[in-house]
Parts: sequence; C-alpha cells; structure tokens
Amino acid sequence: MATTQTRRRADAERNIAAILDAALVSFTEDPQASMAAIARAAGVGRVTLYAHFPSREVLLEAVLDRTIAAAGEVIEKVTPGEGPATDALRRLLQSSWHELDQHRKLFDLAQRELGATRLRQRHREVVDHVESLLVRGQQEGVFRSDLPMAWLVTTVYSLLHAAADDVNAGRLAAEEAAGVLEATLLPALASR
Repeated sequence: MATTQTRRRADAERNIAAILDAALVSFTEDPQASMAAIARAAGVGRVTLYAHFPSREVLLEAVLDRTIAAAGEVIEKVTPGEGPATDALRRLLQSSWHELDQHRKLFDLAQRELGATRLRQRHREVVDHVESLLVRGQQEGVFRSDLPMAWLVTTVYSLLHAAADDVNAGRLAAEEAAGVLEATLLPALASR
C-alpha cells in the first residue's frame, strides 16, 4: 500500500509541475488562457487541474510564487551581501531585470488580476534582499539615509516594474532596460 501511495504522490507532483509549467507558458503567451487550455497544454484533464488548483486565481498565484522563488535564487547567486554595496546593487539590478524581463507579461497579468498590493506581498523575499543591500549601503555611507528605508525599497521595486511596463508598451527596449535602471537608480540612491 505504501508503494501505491508513493506512486500516487509522485504522479501528483509530476502533474502539478506540468500544470505550473504549462500555466507559465500559457499566461505569458495568452494572458486570457482558460483553465481548459492550460489543462490541455499540461497533458492533464480538467478534473486533475481543478483538484490541484481550484480556480484560475489560485493557479496564477502558484505560478507567480514559483517564479518569484526562482528569482530569489537568482538574486542569491549574485551575492548581494558581498563586495561594495554599489557594485552589489548593480549585480542585483542586472539579475533582477533579467528575471523580470523573462516574466514581465506574467507580472503584468498578476498586477491586473491580483492587484499591486498582493503582488508586492508575494515579493517579500526579493524585497528583503533589496532592503538588506540598501541598509548595508547606508552603513557604508554610499546610499542615502535622509529618506525612509521603505521609500528607498519602493523606489527600486517600482522602477523595476515600471521598466517592465515600458518594455511591454514599446517605450523602452528590453536590452536597454537594465542600463536605464542602473543609470536612474544609482544616482537616486547615492548619499548626498
């Protein structure tokens, strides 16, 4: 019996992974993708899809959480806690933009369907990296300390997402966004 349960659990985990993979692609290619279309793309039935994700909103949140977790891992790999804070911020902006650029249509959809507040709450781990880096930069004397920390974090977070909006709207080339973000944020955050 334990073998049967183990097999069922493994099947369920494979189905969940397939659904999340298919939903990411579907939401990116067609923000209005239906649950039926996602089930077909995942190679599962609608009953299986709804058993794991009872609504489109729940599925979108799961895809978003998975994507943000992957972004957090990418940020950790650029070691924002090492080296001068200004250099670390450059690395963080480059890696964050690279991740956001790959998923900007997903984040646009999430902002429309989940709202900006819920989207920001889901970014807590990523926002924590930014805040830690900004605090370190203040301690090094390279980032401004005359404004509230929450505002400085909001500035970084908001401009990253504003860059994605501008790329989506055709006002900014994706390959220029990281440089534009760096050229905007480093002077804005520099100590006075």
